[in-house]
Amino acid sequence: MSEDYEDQEESLFEAPPMAEQERMIEAVLFATSEPITLRELESRMPHGCDAGEAMVHLRKRYEGRGVQVQKIGDGYAMRTAADLGFLMQKETVEVRKLSRAAIETLAIIAYHQPVTRAEIEEIRGVSVSRGTVDQLLELEWIRFGRRKMTPGRPVTFVVTEGFLDHFGLENARDLPGLKELRSAGLLENRPPPSLLPTAGDGEDEEEAATGQSELFED
Repeated sequence: MSEDYEDQEESLFEAPPMAEQERMIEAVLFATSEPITLRELESRMPHGCDAGEAMVHLRKRYEGRGVQVQKIGDGYAMRTAADLGFLMQKETVEVRKLSRAAIETLAIIAYHQPVTRAEIEEIRGVSVSRGTVDQLLELEWIRFGRRKMTPGRPVTFVVTEGFLDHFGLENARDLPGLKELRSAGLLENRPPPSLLPTAGDGEDEEEAATGQSELFED
């Protein structure tokens, strides 16, 4: 009897047209920076709305547009189309320019990883400030590597996948040669022989790195 009453009560409320439901969830997604679930959307919409069906129509309508409705985990959000991300990256690069010290430090880490702070300073010929390292860590272009099994067990630095992704590199071997780097003025001092990369092809470099593995701990 109570179920019949509830059905009768629900029938008194007519759900808005589907086009209007699309507009509703479009408005919520536009105003929300974090992904929002269908259940959360439906809780904000009038009685009888079907957020799932409206979302299907809305996502189809945004296909191929500069802004798309993407599913992120259990939620949905409006995001820039992946192929237009370079427009945002250019703005980021202009706003956050690296200092010369940071560029030199980043280049040394990329070419000589894993490398300690003392080794970086030996190559540059000047000390490395904590602020320079912190800037690169904040950008997530470098991270702490293994500790070197030498007195004091100093930490080492290595570049991250984020660094490779930002510069369009598959791995660190895709970097230009040291001669090109010095001609650009990024490395003004000749590194000591112990830090120079092994002459030859990539296989020789791998063997050299393997031979030094006992100098590090995980």
